[in-house]
Amino acid sequence: MAMAGRPPFLAVALLLVATVMLSWGGNVEVAEAQTPFKSCVLDGNVASVMCSYNKVNGKPTCADKDLLSGVIRGDWKLNGYIVSDCDSVDVLYTQQHYTKTPEEAAAITIKSGLDLNCGNFLAEHTVAAVQAGELSEEDVDRAITNNFIMLMRLGFFDGDPRELAFGSLGPKDVCTSSNRELARETARQGIVLLKNNGALPLSAKSIKSMAVIGPNANASFTMIGNYEGTPCKYTTPLQGLGANVNTVYQPGCTNVGCSGNSLQLSTAVAAAASADVTVLVVGADQSIERESLDRTSLLLPGQQTQLVSAVANASRGPVILVVMSGGPFDISFAKASDKISAILWVGYPGEAGGAAIADILFGSHNPSGRLPVTWYPASYADTVKMTDMRMRPDTSTGYPGRTYRFYTGDTVFAFGDGLSYTKMSHSLVAAPPSYVSMQLAEDHPCRAEECASVEAAGDHCEDLAFDVKLRVQNAGEVAGAHSVLLFSSPPSAHNAPAKHLLGFEKVSLAPGEAGTVAFRVDVCRDLSVADELGGRKVALGGHTLHVGDLKHTVELRV
Repeated sequence: MAMAGRPPFLAVALLLVATVMLSWGGNVEVAEAQTPFKSCVLDGNVASVMCSYNKVNGKPTCADKDLLSGVIRGDWKLNGYIVSDCDSVDVLYTQQHYTKTPEEAAAITIKSGLDLNCGNFLAEHTVAAVQAGELSEEDVDRAITNNFIMLMRLGFFDGDPRELAFGSLGPKDVCTSSNRELARETARQGIVLLKNNGALPLSAKSIKSMAVIGPNANASFTMIGNYEGTPCKYTTPLQGLGANVNTVYQPGCTNVGCSGNSLQLSTAVAAAASADVTVLVVGADQSIERESLDRTSLLLPGQQTQLVSAVANASRGPVILVVMSGGPFDISFAKASDKISAILWVGYPGEAGGAAIADILFGSHNPSGRLPVTWYPASYADTVKMTDMRMRPDTSTGYPGRTYRFYTGDTVFAFGDGLSYTKMSHSLVAAPPSYVSMQLAEDHPCRAEECASVEAAGDHCEDLAFDVKLRVQNAGEVAGAHSVLLFSSPPSAHNAPAKHLLGFEKVSLAPGEAGTVAFRVDVCRDLSVADELGGRKVALGGHTLHVGDLKHTVELRV
């Protein structure tokens, strides 16, 4: 967020920078891991960066001066403060034994560039560190200054603190009708429709009874995920659907672990057999996935798969499968089943999640969400070591790589997947030129010899950009929003990714309406890749830009 004076509020981004900087794959992986965080600091102008618990190359990240003061505050010019992940300073002393005394731990983190400790460690040991000569008052002043500047930017000193709005905020300010509607709209926009054989949207008038089944069918706390606040009010899936039609509820399982549920399974099957429509709400909760608790399988937990299959086979009418989770599942069986009419992924949709699910199912809102991650088959987690963080595939060993950018194996659903109740078409309005020339300096080595790429910095990058404009038309009969994703597939130099997301825009269109979406592509920033030494390079040759099935190739020359 760019700052002009003091904003009414300040978005503070907490970035677990070093967590993704583990360098198993070498320098190129480290450089690529830093790239999104560098973009957040430089392009997003974040106010805070968080250092994590782990060591990188034997050094705790909160005690890494090269990282905190050198890269983040130095190279990236962080305009804000650096905070530790909670108790990270305590961990580097008590568990990692990086220092001999707590005073040394306090001193080395503050001198490395840490401004604020989440936890009590610095409050308990910083004074002693100064008294012992491990830390100077100037070091403490620098950290305090960064923190107080942030408080000033937030307006904490603009008048009597007792009279400031911050001190009087309460539930009455949060639980307003507009805020509750915002929670509902946020959930609606995040829901992803993954399969629809025509059963959706449902018509409430034609449904006399609906079976609502599954361990998350009446979920409340589960919907707000991890690191949650206190909701004003919950609307569970059962409540949201029940506000539209008559429902019969059967959990099918005691909880998402879903074990030993033969009696509940039989009653769930009976409910589906007598209902006009069945909605199954399955997935995970914090007993399955959260910080410090990793899932060990990509399959639905326990006997959820058996529950879904048994209910679908017995159902009298259409079956809608709703997956509530933070991460992906291998639900290939449901994707392929003729008995399951539609599939939605709703994430953890928040306090109004049940109302939002009903809005999608009954068609008062047209889904426009897209998957933010690749959904891998279960065999991926069974055969690929989770400690192998290499992004690129290795054909010699059969390693398939990671993420949509490099993964070469089969997918259950792909990054960016998401259906709509209408049909959107794309066409180019303003195509970029068929080739772009990079003007190199007279002494540049690539003027004398053939190069596969040039560095993504220097005078030849100045003002080197082009526009991509697309006409998007709603060719269907239902109004809706549409997310336009622009990808680039670079040449093969430097083992480049198969494709890379350059940007995305959302446009809302009435039936038959058309709109224009524009992207500005900076050649050196957007079309560059990491080379074998971690430097950013722009590959020469054809870069294919694509949105859906629409493709256009731009050749980069020198």
